Amino acid sequence: MRWLNPIQISKSWIEPNWRTYLGTQQPKIWFLSMIIGLLVSLAAILFRLGIGAVQWLWLGTSGEIIIDKVAATPFWIVVLAPTIGGLFVGIFLDKIHPIKRAEGVADVIEARAHSGKGLKFWQGLDSAAVTIVSLGSGGSGGREGPIVHLGASLANIVCAIFSLTPASKKTLLACGVASAVSASFNAPIAGVLFAHEVILGHYAMTAFVPIVLASAMGTLLSRLYFGNIAAFEIPAYQITSYWEMPAFALLGITCAIVAVCFQFSLMSTDWIARHIKMPLIVRPVIGGFIIGCMALVFPEILGVGYEATDKALHQQLPIALMASLIVAKTAATAITLASRFGGGIFSPSLYIGAMTGGTFGLIAAQIFPELASSHGLYAILGMGAVAAAVLGAPVSTTMIVFELTGGYALSIALLLTVSIATGLTLALHGRSYFHWQLEMRGIFLQKGAHKFLVTTVKVGSFFTPLRTDVPDEDRILKDNTPTIQLMDTLEKALKAFDASGGADLAVIDPADPKRIVGYAKQVNALRYFNKQLIDTHAEEHR
Repeated sequence: MRWLNPIQISKSWIEPNWRTYLGTQQPKIWFLSMIIGLLVSLAAILFRLGIGAVQWLWLGTSGEIIIDKVAATPFWIVVLAPTIGGLFVGIFLDKIHPIKRAEGVADVIEARAHSGKGLKFWQGLDSAAVTIVSLGSGGSGGREGPIVHLGASLANIVCAIFSLTPASKKTLLACGVASAVSASFNAPIAGVLFAHEVILGHYAMTAFVPIVLASAMGTLLSRLYFGNIAAFEIPAYQITSYWEMPAFALLGITCAIVAVCFQFSLMSTDWIARHIKMPLIVRPVIGGFIIGCMALVFPEILGVGYEATDKALHQQLPIALMASLIVAKTAATAITLASRFGGGIFSPSLYIGAMTGGTFGLIAAQIFPELASSHGLYAILGMGAVAAAVLGAPVSTTMIVFELTGGYALSIALLLTVSIATGLTLALHGRSYFHWQLEMRGIFLQKGAHKFLVTTVKVGSFFTPLRTDVPDEDRILKDNTPTIQLMDTLEKALKAFDASGGADLAVIDPADPKRIVGYAKQVNALRYFNKQLIDTHAEEHR
């Protein structure tokens, strides 16, 4: 038998793997992921402190326990706080922020698809400032989405400093997201899964290690500052009987209906707001005034809403109030976001889910008092099911619920409820809230890389320019010559190739429709398209 010596093993086996490892820039990415993790975690800490500081100005407390404080505050202050906050937001968006809205998770997904393009550091800070004032003054939204955008913006700054491949840039964007989620929720595993599931859309091995490093760094700094405590500390709930499984399945169906209604409320309110003509400065002022008036009846809707969610998990809210808060929080969040306040939908989804589950659990207990588990357990299940269905992230949301509550003993029930809610929501709505936002911008990532490429790649990426020595008479467009423009999409070009029988398309000058600047060849278009598909496939499986 012939034995290989160590040198032969090194050359034939280890050395090629090592070259591949270096060629994918892994050492640099690992180091940068830890830097990004620490930077984003620091930003998340400052972000949370900023929200607390704005809240202290009108409520006298920077903590999350605010319901009793709001109830004891004069009514005019409760109404005036979000109204003044809306005035600041309106002026800031109108005069300073270039895109006239706060950004969130959907913008990060879009930037990932474009290898980081579109994420600007100063715009990220602008969005963070808008959200700090929005949530601190009482706007009904989540802080996690804006932190995710800020984390990705910081990661993009790091990417701009170093020479990186497009795949490496996407991985580092996901690192910023993982650190943001883990620092915000104190949930490092959930941060890793969320970055893979929602941002990258795949679980490539080359992305796993740097994302884990970033998430660990984010959690480390956050725990050093805030302490190693879960966002919600709940009793050790147990499933009373496995005969409850049909009830858990029915809860999943209920949560799917609530999730779809929540998304359509956000969409319809946004559509109505877009079609009402009014100055941008006025829009958040009106929204803030409405939120303030609603808070006079339901102070639980203000801000992130962790206190009310915690009360539902601890069985401290009556059924009538929880049922009312499902509607009130849905309306408040829809009005907040449609009014151009900053904020996300993560925390509201958890909030609405907890109220849905708690309400369902109390009803179940009245019908089957000997079989039903505590309605606090149902609140946990509802929290995960609604959030997973809205975000389109069942795996990471399940893990977030585990890490937020420590309720690992509920795994069977939670997985059943989450899967049914997510599947039924997909059947009814067809997409997550983030992908709905993207499709409103003409970006169809959910339909696969091929659909995204044909609608985003422009003719300018693959056409052949005319040589400088081409005579002027050959640059003049002749009659019956099939044409295409530089900024037309690959999809339009492929249709034009079919219509012309595969003939070359004259690319015309945008400033002079009678002048040719080059030719688009079908073979070059298909070659470019295939290369992009292959690169995407390699990135997702390497």
